[in-house]
Amino acid sequence: MLQEVINTKVHQQLAPQHLDVINESYMHNVAPGSESHFKVIVVSDQFDGLRLIARHRIINQILADELANHIHALAIHTYTPAEWSELQTAPDSPLCMGGSNLT
Repeated sequence: MLQEVINTKVHQQLAPQHLDVINESYMHNVAPGSESHFKVIVVSDQFDGLRLIARHRIINQILADELANHIHALAIHTYTPAEWSELQTAPDSPLCMGGSNLT
């Protein structure tokens, strides 16, 4: 299962204090059971002092194979522990606005 692969890879590389890997494929015009659209929420000390683009590059590098071969869309939300302690949540993903209906 792709969701488990993402979870394992991010855990191994970043040892996050908090990690949510959410399959949001159901929100899009894809076949039932698809694993093509994901949202990751990662809280890690390794993001301290890094700009958002650098944080996202880390996630993109960790998931390079999955992005190249399996994932159509990936929403990335990265936080330091201090940032997360203030927020405790990430923004909701927007609803799908396009694509063909496969049902």
